[in-house]
Amino acid sequence: MLQSNRKIHLFKVTKALGILTLALVILVLPIMSGGVGASDDYRRLEVSDYERDLMAKAVYSEARGEPYEGQVAVAAVVINRVLDDRWPNDVEGVIFEPWAFTAVHDGQFWLSPDQTAHDAVEDAIKGWDPSNGAPFYYNPVTATSQWIFTRDPVTSIGKHVFAY
Repeated sequence: MLQSNRKIHLFKVTKALGILTLALVILVLPIMSGGVGASDDYRRLEVSDYERDLMAKAVYSEARGEPYEGQVAVAAVVINRVLDDRWPNDVEGVIFEPWAFTAVHDGQFWLSPDQTAHDAVEDAIKGWDPSNGAPFYYNPVTATSQWIFTRDPVTSIGKHVFAY
């Protein structure tokens, strides 16, 4: 009987430790990954003032008139590409990758960005990614490359579809 009680007690202790460990993971992991409760110092990517300006130009030229969330998502796509081995590992290289952004190709990139575009860039740098990690986005009404329609859509914000 005594040995049986010890087994039951050991099981309860083990179960309690497992629940405690799970609770710690649930509470601590989002903080460590920049999610809920992340400090203001969290950054997905360290970027210079020059790179911030390039990103703001990209956001403004590609997404002006879109909801704020969509502008943040466009900035996040730039960051997602920088962090992805398939693209150059810096903001300038990603933005000026041939044919990567229509606004660079057609010259709209050189328009002066507004404060909203700058704010969207800052929110993306701080870790907000409404694109859910997507490295692509497109407007299904104006896209001319059939290839982009082969990408797996993740979410839509405003007129843009964000995709993998």
